[in-house]
Amino acid sequence: MSQGGAQGAAKPQDRGWAWMVLLAAVLLQGLTLGFPSCIGVFFTDLQHEFQASNSETSWFPSIMVAVLHGGGPLCSILVKRFGYRFAVMLGGLLSSVGMVSSSFCKSIGQLYLTAGLITGLGSCFSFQAGVTALGHYFVRWQALANAMASTGVSLGFTLWPLLSQYMLDEMGWRNTFLIFGGILLNCCVCGAIMRPVRLASGSLVQLPRPGEDSGRRAEEAQLSNGASSPHLKYQQQNRKTACFQMLQKYLAFDIFCQNKGYQIYTIGVTWMMMGFVLPHIYLVPYAIQNGVEERKAALLISIIGFINIFIRPLTGLLSGHRIFTGRRIYLFSLAVLLCGLSNFICIISAEFSVLIVYCVILSIAMSGIGALTFQVLMDVVEMDRFSSALGLFTVLESITLLIGPPLTGLLVDITNDFHYVFYTSSFLLISAALFMGLSFCALEKKRNLKEASKVPLDNPSRYQYNDTPTEPQPESQSTPAVVYVTSI
Repeated sequence: MSQGGAQGAAKPQDRGWAWMVLLAAVLLQGLTLGFPSCIGVFFTDLQHEFQASNSETSWFPSIMVAVLHGGGPLCSILVKRFGYRFAVMLGGLLSSVGMVSSSFCKSIGQLYLTAGLITGLGSCFSFQAGVTALGHYFVRWQALANAMASTGVSLGFTLWPLLSQYMLDEMGWRNTFLIFGGILLNCCVCGAIMRPVRLASGSLVQLPRPGEDSGRRAEEAQLSNGASSPHLKYQQQNRKTACFQMLQKYLAFDIFCQNKGYQIYTIGVTWMMMGFVLPHIYLVPYAIQNGVEERKAALLISIIGFINIFIRPLTGLLSGHRIFTGRRIYLFSLAVLLCGLSNFICIISAEFSVLIVYCVILSIAMSGIGALTFQVLMDVVEMDRFSSALGLFTVLESITLLIGPPLTGLLVDITNDFHYVFYTSSFLLISAALFMGLSFCALEKKRNLKEASKVPLDNPSRYQYNDTPTEPQPESQSTPAVVYVTSI
């Protein structure tokens, strides 16, 4: 395509309908990523309804959050095959079916399948496909669009708990889940807004390239004409190679083994996630157990989300300063450390005024973690492999998101003391912060010693923690590189 054709193809981007797509992305992130924040409001009622322990009840939000984060590679395949519009609408349908079905559950195990697995997978499809749509519709203002879309998470954190507590008091958890199923159908409306970007020639941006499946078609034709036995063995080898290449594309094990920075960061964040999610699940039950009214307890989660609306953009601006170029990992470790230390406030006192102070400090730390998680990943991994590195990153963190709350709930069942939730969270967060900060410090010193001694390296910029920012893509590019992103 000529340069003029490329410019013509970019006309729908950064203007007009792109801003409607941005508004739909804000709503999507509020409906999907913000939704798990309200589960703590129903924790006590679900316990009483199903006569379940803390550990058994906590499996429900754990499965939902784990699938929401770990379904990224599956969503990437779905988007590549059918497009982001289909994926968003399918996700909205699955989320709605999951919540409607959960309103008829007779056991806690059925709730794991409906609201946990089905709703979590639907939320994953809608969220990640919505971020992909932003990558098609925005080139010049892509960073601004992603930042504005992330405010939907904070809005969801603010509104979902308040709405949940009001509806729980008025009509019970079953009718509330039924209405939530109808609310989550709005993801389908957002998906309908995200129509595929059309090139000047009228073709779709997201269609596969011509000849991409030519090898597969040729093999099918040969099989229909009758292939020989050696050829069948050759095809089996090709299938194994293709399977390995797909795993390498979506789950970058080679980067994990060779890139020390990515290895340290992935292990640290995976360990951190086991304790990061605990206050969101157990804060409301902890406050209610210590005499705080249910409405005030639900307000605590909303305070966290409301402060996030303002602090997260400021944290993003601060991390973009040239002082932190190449050193964002230390700012990220500091935010994780502050998040871990803030949990000791809950241990000191469970009065409502003290819990408000805790929520303010926790929200500031969470803003830093949310704003820097993927930015640091971009610093430690080359951009041409970012998508595959992100796939392994989200799958590993989803494992600890799955097992962290139930294990902590089992500890609470044994001790009958919610203080152990915050002890556990503090230990995991503080140890993860120290591990990442000290490890990167040692890695940086080792690299500086190598540079000082002028030891020749085969490729100094490859598989190392890079302290120079990645150069932006040219604005004249007709089809922007799409990065499949999930968020905390």
